Amino acid sequence: MTETVLNAEVVVLGGGPGGYSAAFRAADLGKQVVLVEREPVLGGVCLNVGCIPSKALLHTALIIHETQEMAEHGISFTKPELDLDKIRSWKESVTKTLNGGLSGLAKQRQVTVLHGVGQFTSANSLSVQGETETTVVNFQNAIIAAGSQPTKIPTFPNDDPRLWDSTDALALSQIPKKLLIVGGGIIGLEMATVYHAFGSEISVVELMDQIIPGCDKDLITPLFRRIKKQYKDIWLETRVTAIEAQEDGLKVSFDRADSLSAGGIPTVPGGQGKGAPESELFDAVLVAVGRRPNGKLIAADLAGVNVNEQGFIPVDKQQRTNVPHIFAIGDIVGNPMLAHKAVHEGKVAAEVIAGHKAGFDALTIPSVAYTDPEIAWMGLTETCAKQQGIAYDKAAFPWAASGRSLSMGRKEGITKILCEKETGRILGAGMVGPNAGELIAEAVLALEMGADAEDISLTIHPHPTLSETFAFAAEMITGTITDLYIKK
Repeated sequence: MTETVLNAEVVVLGGGPGGYSAAFRAADLGKQVVLVEREPVLGGVCLNVGCIPSKALLHTALIIHETQEMAEHGISFTKPELDLDKIRSWKESVTKTLNGGLSGLAKQRQVTVLHGVGQFTSANSLSVQGETETTVVNFQNAIIAAGSQPTKIPTFPNDDPRLWDSTDALALSQIPKKLLIVGGGIIGLEMATVYHAFGSEISVVELMDQIIPGCDKDLITPLFRRIKKQYKDIWLETRVTAIEAQEDGLKVSFDRADSLSAGGIPTVPGGQGKGAPESELFDAVLVAVGRRPNGKLIAADLAGVNVNEQGFIPVDKQQRTNVPHIFAIGDIVGNPMLAHKAVHEGKVAAEVIAGHKAGFDALTIPSVAYTDPEIAWMGLTETCAKQQGIAYDKAAFPWAASGRSLSMGRKEGITKILCEKETGRILGAGMVGPNAGELIAEAVLALEMGADAEDISLTIHPHPTLSETFAFAAEMITGTITDLYIKK
C-alpha cells in the first residue's frame, strides 16, 4: 500500500454539516484546507443516514396521512400502493443531489477531500487510511468534527438484522407487520411516524414518564393524543430488560422503570412495565435510545487531546481543545447533538484559526421533532423556569382559534411564549402543529435580538397564516388580543 504526505494549514476530520462548514469557511478565509471523511461522499450522518433522508420519508408519510384524513372533508382516495424500490430511489436521489453539491463546493474552494479513516498520530499529524493508500497529513491547525453513532445496548442481539438502529430504519428494507420503537425521543417517534404511515403496527416504550423528555408536557400533549389513537401501544415509565432472537420474531421483555436497582435486579414484583406485558413478540425492533460521541475512535490521545469517559472532547467558547491549535465541534463536544449547532461551531473554529475574534455565543439552540404534528421549542422551557425560580408570564394561543389551522383541518396545535415578568422580554417559546419547525425561527430571532412581547405583538404578521399565532400569543401577554376573549 502506498503512502502519500500532504501539508495543510487546516485539516478537518469529519465531513458532516459541521465539518464541511468549517472547511469551507476556513477556505473562504484564505486557508489551505484538507477535509477528511470516512465515507465515499460528504454530508456525514445528517445528509446520508439522518436528517435529510428521514425528512424525505416523513414527507411521504405526511402525504399518506393527509390523503386518509381528507375523507372526513369529502375527498376520498383509494388506499395508497407502496413501491419501496421507487421510494428508496427517490430518497437516495435527494441525498445524491446534495452530495454532488457539496463535492462541487469543495472543488470551487480548492479544498482537498480525502476519503478514509482518519486518526491522529501526533499533535501535528493525521493518518488517513483509504482503500488503496495511506495519506499522512501534517497540519498547523486541526478541527475535529468526527460526530457520533447510535447507542447500542450490549446485551441485545445486535447482530440480528431484525434489530435496527436509525440507519437500518432509514434503509427501508422492509415494512414489518409489528414494529417496536425502544425510546420515545425525537428519532424514535419520527421513524414511528414513517412506519405507521407505511402500514406497520407501532408500539413505543419509553423509560421516562413522557415522550420527548426535556420538552414541556403541554407541547407534547397534542402529539401524544394523536399517536395514542394511531399506535397499538405507548408504554411510559417502562424499560426493556431483554430481547431474545427467535425464529418467528424478537421476543422483548419489559419491566417498570422504577422496579430495577442500579445493577438491573428487580425490586418490585410483577415482572412487567407500567401497562406493558411481561413480554411480546415483534417482527422488528428499532433501538433509538440516543447517540454516543466518537471521541475515543480517533486516537486523540496521540495528539494530547483530552477525551472524557463518555467520549466527549471538552472545548472553550472558541471551540479550542486543551491543545491550543486543535479545535473540536459538533456532536463530539457535547449536547445538543444537532446539525445546526455543529455548523455554527464549525464557522467559529475556522474564524478563530484565521485570526478573527469569534466565539460560540448563541443564546439558544432550537430543537425540532419532525413528527406529525411537529414540535419545536427554543430558549427557556417552562419546566426549567419553575426549577430555577424565574418569574415569568406565559401565553399559549390555541390553533383551534386560527383560521389557517382550521382550513388545514388541523386544530390541535398551540403556540406558547414565556416572557420575563418584569420586562416582557422573550425567554422561551414553543409550537406544536404542522410546520412548527419552520415557525420557531422567528422566536429564535426574537430572543437573540432581545425582543419583548410588545415588539412581537406590534409586528404585523400576514393573515391567515400559522406564523401569526406567535403574534397572537404575544398579544395575550400584552393584553391586546382580540382573536380570543380573556377575562381580566
